[in-house]
Amino acid sequence: MILTKAQYDEIAQCLVSVPPTRQSLRKLKQRFPRLVWESWEDFRMRSSSSRRYRAEPGASSRRSEHISSQSQATLLSIFSQEYQKHIKRTHAKHHTSEAIESYYQRYLDGVGKNGAAPVLLELANEVDYAPSLMARIILERFLQEHKETPPSKSVINSLLRDPSQIPDGVLANQVYQCIVNDCCYGPLVDCIKHAIGHEHEILLRDLLLEKNLSFLDEDQLRAKGYDKTPDFILQVPVAVEGHIIHWIESKASFGDECSHHAYLHDQFWSYWNRFGPGLVIYWYGFIQELDCNRERGILLKACFPTDIVTLCHGAAAP
Repeated sequence: MILTKAQYDEIAQCLVSVPPTRQSLRKLKQRFPRLVWESWEDFRMRSSSSRRYRAEPGASSRRSEHISSQSQATLLSIFSQEYQKHIKRTHAKHHTSEAIESYYQRYLDGVGKNGAAPVLLELANEVDYAPSLMARIILERFLQEHKETPPSKSVINSLLRDPSQIPDGVLANQVYQCIVNDCCYGPLVDCIKHAIGHEHEILLRDLLLEKNLSFLDEDQLRAKGYDKTPDFILQVPVAVEGHIIHWIESKASFGDECSHHAYLHDQFWSYWNRFGPGLVIYWYGFIQELDCNRERGILLKACFPTDIVTLCHGAAAP
């Protein structure tokens, strides 16, 4: 899914007033009905089926069509990135002592009236803050009140990962509701993002093997002493759309301006300096205007290229 900057801005503008909860996805479906929607589980099953496709006639073209389809994950990636920008802009106001005491008192008042109601989740939506981050504020404030020493960050993180360990049952349930309903922050989202990223690296590995391309992966490169490496280094360079490629980086996200410029600064130009020109695959698409460094040695694609040319054998077998 490759969007122009104007198209991306239109989508981003529509997401401004949408809270970061899973219930909000229904609204996004209604607003963007032309997108092909699928669940996280459908996406996981589709991505992990690459081995089954490998032996079937025409497998490469069908899998490329699947991978490049406009999916729920694409819009969710844009949604998540835009919301994270919003949180960075407004983070400070939610962490003043006055705000924390106000939120905590409202939480106590709410659960005092009805402990089973989604008090924290509704409070987070009302003040336009991520549910998981609101849960962290209230949990930390609760522990400060009930513990002799301030809770450490590791203790807070552990309790957020397993709310059943929170010593207050009502708060444990409130935190749990926030964690499972937050689609942008929290330990559950972190696990999903890590799993999706890993699955795409496996998928890319399978595609490279299918094309009979020799490569070194990130673990092999680190074993050789490299501290900052792309996902795969090609032992024999290839050509894609007339550009020589020495390395490939997999990004299971949408490439917007903010994230792409950060990746350029922190990763891609370092790879270019060390290994030469390379390819970045944004599996959920990118803003078209960002693909402006091809002549300088960084090519962007939204799926695995189908027109790979090897230096010795011509076009790679489909």
